[in-house]
Amino acid sequence: MVVPRLKSLLVAVFSLSILFISQSVFANDGGEGGAAPEAEEKFNAKEVIFEHIKDAHEWHVIGDISVPLPVILITNKGFETFSSGHFHHGHEKYQGNHLYGVVEGKIKAFKADGTIDEEATNSIWDFSITKNVAALLLSVTIILLIFLSLGRKYKKNGVNGPTGLAGFIEPVIMMIRNDVAKPILGERHEKYLNFLLTVFFFILINNLLGLVPFFPGGANVSGNIAFTCTLAVFTFILVNVNGNSNYWKHIFWMPGVPVPMKIFLAPIEFIGVFTKPISLMVRLFANMTAGHVLILGIVCLIFVLKSLAAAAVVVPFTLALSMIELLVAFIQAFIFTLLSAVYISLATEEHHEASHH
Repeated sequence: MVVPRLKSLLVAVFSLSILFISQSVFANDGGEGGAAPEAEEKFNAKEVIFEHIKDAHEWHVIGDISVPLPVILITNKGFETFSSGHFHHGHEKYQGNHLYGVVEGKIKAFKADGTIDEEATNSIWDFSITKNVAALLLSVTIILLIFLSLGRKYKKNGVNGPTGLAGFIEPVIMMIRNDVAKPILGERHEKYLNFLLTVFFFILINNLLGLVPFFPGGANVSGNIAFTCTLAVFTFILVNVNGNSNYWKHIFWMPGVPVPMKIFLAPIEFIGVFTKPISLMVRLFANMTAGHVLILGIVCLIFVLKSLAAAAVVVPFTLALSMIELLVAFIQAFIFTLLSAVYISLATEEHHEASHH
C-alpha cells in the first residue's frame, strides 16, 4: 500500500511542480496582459535553475508571489531590521541606515547615484532569516515534534510494538544503532549514539524537504556548502576533542616506522585530519546539488523545446529520477553518519600492543 501511495504522491508533486515552474517562467518572461514578442524568445534555463536552488531573502511560492523574510543587519551605523518585502523581488531598493539593494542574492549598500558603496557594503554583517535558515528552523521543528511526541508515547504506553509513526522511526533508529554504532564503535557506541542519530535525522529531514527544490516549501539546504561545512565541523570537533593519545601518536609519530619515514608521513597524516571532514562536506553538498540541478535541468527542457511531446517524455523520466533522489536522500544521510562513526572510532580506539608483534 505504501509504494502505490508514494508513486501517486510523487506524480502529483511533479505535475504541480512543472505548473509552478511554468508560472514562474511566464511571470518572468511575459508579465500580464500580453507580453512583448521579444520576451518569448528568451528562456534562461541557468537562471531558472539557480533561482530555485540558491538561498534567498524571500521564500518564493509561485510566479511573483513570495513570502518576505526578516532582514537583520549590523552595519557601521548600527543595528537595523526590516522586511525583505521592501526589495520587491530584488527590483527595488530600501532606505534604512544606508540605501540597500539585493545583488545576486547579497545585500549591498548603494550611493545616491546608484553605484555600490563598497565601504558601507564591507561593513555589513548579515544575520537575516533567509530561505535556508527558515527551512532549517522548520526541519528542527519537525524533528522536535516527531521525537518529543514519540518520547511521550513510549513513556505512557511503554515498548509494546511500535505503531503509526513510531513503526517507521524505530526500525531506522535500530538500524543506526545495530548496523552503524555498535559494529564500528563497540562498547563506546552509547556515548556517541545521540550524536549519530541527531546527524542522521537532521540530514535526512533536510534532504527530504529539499527533494523538490522548486515545489513551494522546498529549500535546497543540503545543497548549501555552509550547511554541510557546519555539520562536518561538528564531526571534526567531536573526533579531535575525543581523540586519545594513540590517535595523535599515529598522526605525528607513527610507532613501528623508521624515523625518516615518520618525518615524511607526519605532514601527510596531519593534512588527513582536515581532509576527512572536507570529504564529508563535499560529498553531501555535491550529491544533493547535482540531483537538484539534474531534475530541474530536465524539466526546463519542456520550456526550451516548447513542446507537449517533450513534456510527455520529461515528466515520467523526472518522476523516475526523483524516486532515485528519494533513495539518495536516505543514502547520503546514512553515509555521513557511517563515516562520522568510522572517524570517531579511529580517534578513540585503544592501542593493542599485540597487534604489532
